[in-house]
Amino acid sequence: MTEQNTRLGILLMIATTFVFAVQDGISRHLASEYNVYMVVMIRYWFFAAFVITVATRKAGGLRQAAATEQLPLQAFRGALLAAEICVMVLAFTLLGLVESHAVFTCYPLLIAALSGPVLGERVGWRRWLAIAAGFVGVIIILEPGWGVFSPAAIVPLIAALMFALYGLLTRFAARKDDSATSFFWTGVVGAICMTAVGLWFWEPMTPPDWLWMGLLCLTGASGHYLLIRVYEVAEASSVQPFAYLQLPFASAIGIAIFGETVRLNVAIGAGIIVAAGLFTLWRERVAK
Repeated sequence: MTEQNTRLGILLMIATTFVFAVQDGISRHLASEYNVYMVVMIRYWFFAAFVITVATRKAGGLRQAAATEQLPLQAFRGALLAAEICVMVLAFTLLGLVESHAVFTCYPLLIAALSGPVLGERVGWRRWLAIAAGFVGVIIILEPGWGVFSPAAIVPLIAALMFALYGLLTRFAARKDDSATSFFWTGVVGAICMTAVGLWFWEPMTPPDWLWMGLLCLTGASGHYLLIRVYEVAEASSVQPFAYLQLPFASAIGIAIFGETVRLNVAIGAGIIVAAGLFTLWRERVAK
């Protein structure tokens, strides 16, 4: 892997995090006006169309992309991610972008903590200390014991746990299926699940909001395309630390567009979580 490819991968990852932050901002707007299930359903329709289009353009086409010996696992992965997106979008409407992302940032630590029992990977004491430090950061953000604790603060933590499990199952699926197959089933199963739920919550949308919905779908497709390109040109260990930039990007949108504020405990807690996550990524790279 050349230095030039690594630099390109980093630039693409920064662009990816920005696009996904914009997507989260649009999701926050639409989900505050319409039902979460309907918003996520329409987003998944476009995502499934994008996944199928990508599959047909690759060698072997749809038949090869859909070929898997672990259909129940792939189906569960797809359904889990769809449910996680619904939970996270709900968190945006309850807590805003800043606090939701501050808590959600702990998901790499959850992946590290669960990789032992789920995948049988060894987690050393240094990474366990980093995981513990990260959860101290989460507690600082959630503020249990100070004033009235809001149950809504748990929602992004549930989303982080779901996304961590999805990430681990993706790594487990990769033992037999390639990334194209996992990508295909993620989009198709998610669209089927969300259609089965979302159609019951259909609401008429205003013309301006249909434009926002179109932009939401475009950011979703372009974000996933950029992410695919990231891992095509650079090693994951080189670019993964830059995924944390989604937190400041989303926070900036929350502050500038939605009038959110950054409380001191949220800033301190998020800083601890990011530092612990970066240390965990570094230890994984050293271990490999």
